[in-house]
Amino acid sequence: MKIAHVALWTRHLEAQVAFWQRTFGGISNERYVSKNRAGFESHFITLLGGPTIELMTLPELPAAPEHPEFVGWAHIAVDVGTKEEVDRLADHARQRGTLLSPARITGDGYYEAVIADPEGNRIELVAEPDVK
Repeated sequence: MKIAHVALWTRHLEAQVAFWQRTFGGISNERYVSKNRAGFESHFITLLGGPTIELMTLPELPAAPEHPEFVGWAHIAVDVGTKEEVDRLADHARQRGTLLSPARITGDGYYEAVIADPEGNRIELVAEPDVK
């Protein structure tokens, strides 16, 4: 069993598409415009190795909670392969003002940094610990 995709509501569909393409080299499908649900539009972004993010929008989406911790999904973690790639992407996010937590080794041995997408959603950049 595997997760088919993860979906993210956004008010800024094109900004999110550009972020996932620029940051992770994602490949986007054509914009989907629903004929059954007025105003619903989406893009599927496929990342290297196959994980897929569905970016969805509707007019008049309500705001997300102000507190960074609330009931619901907390973040998405993207395994970028190496510590060097975590550092490179974290530095890029720092330059853009979207680095939330600099790279560190977590208690479970992952090397990770935390960045924000265009709407402040948390994304962990991770490199798995060396398994011996």
